[in-house]
Formats: sequence, C-alpha cells, structure tokens
Amino acid sequence: WYQRRVRGLHFSISMVKAIDKIRKAREEKKTVYSFEYFPPKTNDGVRNLYDRLSRMALFEPTWVDVTWGAGGSTSQLTLEICLNAQSMIGLDVMMHMTCTNMPRQELIDYLKKAKDGGLQNILALRGDPPRGEEWKQHEDGLARAVDLVRLIRENFGDHFCIAVAGYPEAHLEAVSYEQDLQYLKEKIDAGADFIITQLFYDCDLFLKFVQDCRNIGITCPIVPGIMPIHTYAGFKRMTTLCKTAVPDAITQRLEPIKDDDEKVKEFGIELGAQMCKKLMDAGIQNLHFYTLNLEKSVTEILSSLELSKSTERKTLPWCHEKSSNRSREDVRPVFWNKRPQSYLARTATWDEFPNGRWGDSRSPAYGDLNDYHLMSLHNTQGADFRAMWGSPQSPEDVFETVSKYCSGQIPSLPWADQPISAESNKIREELIWLNKQGILTINSQPAVAGVSSSDKIFGWGPPGGFIFQKAYVEFFISPDRLQKFLDYVKRFPTITYQAVNVKGETFSNCETPNAITWGVFIGQEIKQPTIVELTSFLVWKDEAYGLWKSQWINLYEEGSVSRSVLQEMHDNYFLVNVVENNFLSGDIFAVFHAFLGASSSPSA
Repeated sequence: WYQRRVRGLHFSISMVKAIDKIRKAREEKKTVYSFEYFPPKTNDGVRNLYDRLSRMALFEPTWVDVTWGAGGSTSQLTLEICLNAQSMIGLDVMMHMTCTNMPRQELIDYLKKAKDGGLQNILALRGDPPRGEEWKQHEDGLARAVDLVRLIRENFGDHFCIAVAGYPEAHLEAVSYEQDLQYLKEKIDAGADFIITQLFYDCDLFLKFVQDCRNIGITCPIVPGIMPIHTYAGFKRMTTLCKTAVPDAITQRLEPIKDDDEKVKEFGIELGAQMCKKLMDAGIQNLHFYTLNLEKSVTEILSSLELSKSTERKTLPWCHEKSSNRSREDVRPVFWNKRPQSYLARTATWDEFPNGRWGDSRSPAYGDLNDYHLMSLHNTQGADFRAMWGSPQSPEDVFETVSKYCSGQIPSLPWADQPISAESNKIREELIWLNKQGILTINSQPAVAGVSSSDKIFGWGPPGGFIFQKAYVEFFISPDRLQKFLDYVKRFPTITYQAVNVKGETFSNCETPNAITWGVFIGQEIKQPTIVELTSFLVWKDEAYGLWKSQWINLYEEGSVSRSVLQEMHDNYFLVNVVENNFLSGDIFAVFHAFLGASSSPSA
C-alpha cells in the first residue's frame, strides 16, 4: 500500500546534518542520542513502524537511521521510509548505503534521490551480499566502504554528512585489530565526518578503542553503538555471530534468569543504563541505540538516565486530514496520525515476549537479527563447519548430519546457531528417527499443557502463570514424497501445514495466523508470543534456502560431489511446517508414522 500511496506524499525538507548536531551538543555539553531501525519485511510491519517512529519521535532523537538490506535488497524501501520519516514525522534521518552488488551509477542515482528528497546524512558501508551468495565486487562497482565515501565526496561535495562503521573488537574479517584501525583512518581521511561503532558489552574495550583511534590521528567524533538485551536467545545469537566479548558479570546475571523473558528484558534495561552511565562519566556525549525496531527497552533506558525529553511535539498538520477509523487502516497511506488508546496499548505489546522465529508479521520488529547493519552474513568458519558437517556424498549423509545435531553430537546446523534446545529432549528420539527416514528436521517444539511459567525448561513470563504449546515440526522433504505425505495429513483433521519450495510453489491448509505458544498470567490478557502464519513462513523461506547456500553449499568446490548433493536438495526439496492443534492429547508424530509405516517407528 505504501508504494502506491505514500510515494506521492513525501516532499523535500532541508534537515540539519548529524555532525552539526553532534558539534552543537558538545558545545552545550549535552548528551544526545539516536535510534536505528530496519525496514520491516511485511506491509503491516511497515505501517506499524511508522506508528513506532511517531511515538519515539517524542523523545527527540538527534537523528534516526534506517538500514539498507544485504546487497541493496531493501534499497527502495529504505529510501521510502527515510523520506517519509523526514517529511511527514519531522525527524532528521540518516540513510544507510552499501556498495555491495550495485554498480556505481545506481549508487549515484540513489544518492541523487536522497539529495532531492532533502536527506543530508549517509552511513557508508561496504555491506553484505544477498542471502546465499558470496561477497563479490560488482564489475562496475566498489570494493570497500572507503570507495563509497570517496564516491559521495567526488559527486556531491559536502552536501552529505557521512558516517562510517567502527569496530571496537575489530571487524570479523580483519587480519588484525591494528590493520582494522588503519582501514578506519582511511575512511576518515577520505572525507567521513564521524564513526558509529559495532555493538559491545565491555565499555572498557570501547574506551580503549577510542584512545587507540586518537593515537593514530583519528580526531572525529566516535559514537558508541548500544544494543539493549531483549531476549536471552537473541543476545546469545548476536554475541556469538559477532564474536562480541561478554564480561563474566553479565553472564552471571543472565544465566539464572535466562528462561524468564521479562526478567531478561528488565536486566537488559538495567545493563543498558549502566553502560550508558559509564560512557557518559568517561566524557561520551553521543549514544546510538540499535533498537531492532523495538521501543520499550530504549525508552526506559533514556528515562532512567533522565535523558528523555518532556516536551511533546505538536500534532502534525496531516494528522487532521486522515480518518481515525481503524477499520480502514489498510488503505490509509500513512499511519503516524494519532491512534485510539486501545490500539496503542495493544500494538505496543505485540513484541513484549518475542520468543521464537515466528513473531507477529504485523509488528515492525518482525524480521531477523541479520538486518542489523554491522552483522556479517559471511560464513567465516568454513573449515570448522566442514569438520563438523563432513563432506556429504549422498542425501543420506545429510540426514545423518542432522541426526547428529538432534542427538547432541554436533552443536549447530546452517539453520540453527545454538545446540538443540532442552525442550526438544522430550521429542529427541522422534526427531532422530525422522531424519533417518529422510525427513530433514530443522526446528520443532513439543506440546505443553498448563506447565508453570517458572518451569526451568518451558517457562517464561512472570511467576504464577501457565504455559501452553502446540507441537510443531519444521523440515525439508523431497518433492516426490511431499504429495504422499500431504495425502496422509488429510486423515488427521487437527493437523495444519504449510509447504513451499525455493521457487515459491506453495501448499497450505491454514493461511490464517495460528498461535502455537501462549501464556496465561494473573491479571493480564493472554500472551501469544509465538505464531505460525503463511506470510512469516514465506519470508523465512528466503532465509532458509539462502542458508543452504551461504552456510553449507559454498563450503565445497565447484563440481565437487558434496556441492552437487547439497545443491540438488536446495533446488528441489520443499520446506514444510506441521502443527498438531490438539495440544491436550494429539500426537504430531502419528501422521509421520502413518506415512512412513509403523514398522519403521523408533519404538518398533
């Protein structure tokens, strides 16, 4: 909807450069802050991001920035959000731009559009390739972020304020910390105005990084990147992929509460405030928050630091021109006019307990952590993964590798960064059996009916609650077996499924959102943090098939048997999810037993 309707609404407004705001804050000895967002993956998510931007605009950030997807995959949407956030919400905006997979002229064209729209701030990055691809310089493109900085200066002079990325613990691909600092100095010498850093959780490492920069002649402002901890799983995944140092004190605080999402979030707020306070005490006057499109943690950190602004903005002129009838919201071009309080309350809690992969696709936080702009999508552990997963000579070898994961013999798969979860112990033998029968499982959960919210394995949320789950299995299956399996599913009326291949061919008997985890708590509405829905599944499909290539296929040489086996599975196998909706007495594996034959069951 926004492509049709919003595109004609934004108009050029000249905004203040971020570097000028930073300098002014220094002169006035004020601490200021900025927020980062990523383009949501669904239209509903985009609508609600605009609502979130409007609410968070009341905190008067120095600027907000919007990420640019891997290989320029969200370039048009990024530009649209930036222009509308600026012209219709009145925010100063910084647009991310990467040079990956884009020719010089296309980069210049986007910069012209940004300039014509009134944007004056660019975060220049090399960027990551599209999912499933290796990083390659475009034949008419740029190789590094420093080349993009030079391109901007050569073609647009000083119109744009340019920020670049810095890495307190060195970039994952850097040969050494010292070399990485020299690359950073090149970017500054080429014309960048200031630095925004990678996330970190050790403030001393950041302060050392600042001093090391000063020692080699980097004198520009260095803005620390702060990512509040929202969930334990997300924190572990991010710090593992980014190889971020985590002080023992943080680990000791997190481990006892890791199964209580609300307590983890509360600790994340406490830790974020402590980190900001330490940085401010050390003389840092600019804080940059990686919001992950979430609101509560960042705003509470600001409130605890007494940094939030108390003055509210006037109602923007166009708010009075829009209908407030929520039944017609799907055709409204923009959604930053005021909403009924009931709507605000409900949408504000969509991502209160963001467990699992299948977040509500209406939420602006729907997406994945790889949208974080400093996250590397490259497989930098090729030798380790080859040793772990071997060199498959047949599909049976692939199934055996996944069986080893399910049995706990290996700690990860292309689709799973962490070892198999404790809750899967309940169905471990069934999962191993499925893989040995040629059904490649990549995610699952058992049924749960009314366990305590304090349960060490299944619990989450505040004490005194009760947790429920529907059984769920996600897997890859060959196309010749899929139709037979779906024929068996028809015999089980409480089973729902969705299936899709890499080409997008889709089969489903459930196209509406299906809650598969929910909690009942004292004095609260029922929480539904984990759902399965077709829109989410089709978005995940792109990532799942991309991981076949980026994490596994690309480990092996062109023409090798291993590469051919994996490529054949990538090209032909269907990705399927199955839900047993009878969470009281249903057996999700009954349909598999019927399909595969009772004699081959693990208990036979």
